[in-house]
Amino acid sequence: MSEKDPIEKNGKQSPQSRLQALGIERLSLLGKYAQPLMQTYISGYFDETSVSEQALDKLIKARLLWRPDEQEALCLRPGVNGLIASLTEDERKRQINADIAGQLDQIRTRVTHYQDAQFRGDYAASEHHFQLLTEKVHDMTGQFSDAIASLWNRLNSDFGFVSNLADKIRENELAQKQLRRLLDGFELIDFNEMIELAQSNGALRKLLVSQLQVSISDHASSLLEVQKRLVELMARFRQQQERVQLIASMTAFLKQHPNFRVGDYANRSQVPELVNQAKPIIANAAIGLDRSSDSEVLAELVREIPIEHQGLVQVVQSGGEFELVDESLLQAREQALKEDVENFFIAILDTSPEEARGLSALDYLQQHRLAWDAEIWLFQVIAEFEGLATEFRRSFILEKCTRELDPFNQVDIIFDLNLRVNQGLVLK
Repeated sequence: MSEKDPIEKNGKQSPQSRLQALGIERLSLLGKYAQPLMQTYISGYFDETSVSEQALDKLIKARLLWRPDEQEALCLRPGVNGLIASLTEDERKRQINADIAGQLDQIRTRVTHYQDAQFRGDYAASEHHFQLLTEKVHDMTGQFSDAIASLWNRLNSDFGFVSNLADKIRENELAQKQLRRLLDGFELIDFNEMIELAQSNGALRKLLVSQLQVSISDHASSLLEVQKRLVELMARFRQQQERVQLIASMTAFLKQHPNFRVGDYANRSQVPELVNQAKPIIANAAIGLDRSSDSEVLAELVREIPIEHQGLVQVVQSGGEFELVDESLLQAREQALKEDVENFFIAILDTSPEEARGLSALDYLQQHRLAWDAEIWLFQVIAEFEGLATEFRRSFILEKCTRELDPFNQVDIIFDLNLRVNQGLVLK
């Protein structure tokens, strides 16, 4: 027997050696019955006919299998189930331990045992407790790492371990709850308390303050990034869910209404908001005088037309004096016009018989360069002709040259006058 043999000289086996032997035995069972155990992990129950009764009894006593109820089938212990899930990175069954408060209590207890052993001078016990304390701190930070790694695996696979979109959304919500519990757990770690626990012990300060603070800071940063990605992924899931529900509702509607045809929404006055994504177009307005229902609207529109206020007309004050000078000028112009018209008539009398076809009033006006307006000139010629005595007027023939102003109103206008001498009644 060697000195390192765990069996003591008195024939008794130490607790460590018993634990080692028991662990080797249980791990051997896991390897020996790996196939039925893995099948149990997948199916959820153990096929008792796949192994002998003796082997089944060993698996139960080894705490690998258990029966939750007498009426239920054998299944894996939760610890074994979690071990396989962790080894295979099966996100469906991986659990995140967020019980930070319980782990902190265990750390405080280990620190107390360590300090008591040092106070008693039991260095072997103090080293043992410090080793357990180190394992506990590393186990806690390791659980954080596993939890964060599990969340990242879920994100990178877009929760692909579930089949439908609703399950993905529920898994996302579950992951967010676990993440919030982890963040809340970080707030429970009071480093002032850790400093008081470590006191002046350098090893404790390094383990509980320096290393733990660095690890928690890294985990908190990673969790915040995971939270951001989870929220973005949830928004994408919600958008996909909205589209899926829209298509499913449309499919169900078409099944219920097989003869449904999409209407011409462009010609509809009221279009559903789901379809109408464009701004409404204002149709052209027209006055409908034949519709009595529009009379009030038209009246209202007329009343809203702004009234054009005309400038004040300056009233001629009574008692004003006429400018005699202007009246005399007007009489002079009227007399000059009358004399020019008389000359026009005299010129007609002076024409030779060969020119019996007459003379145009406008041609005369232009030939003699008279400064009268053409319309006034023609009007005065007619007035002069009408003003002649009957025996004199018979000596002349006045023809009015007219043209039609518009084919629809039958109005003729005089554009020239042709005056000639009546050869048969010319006065001698």
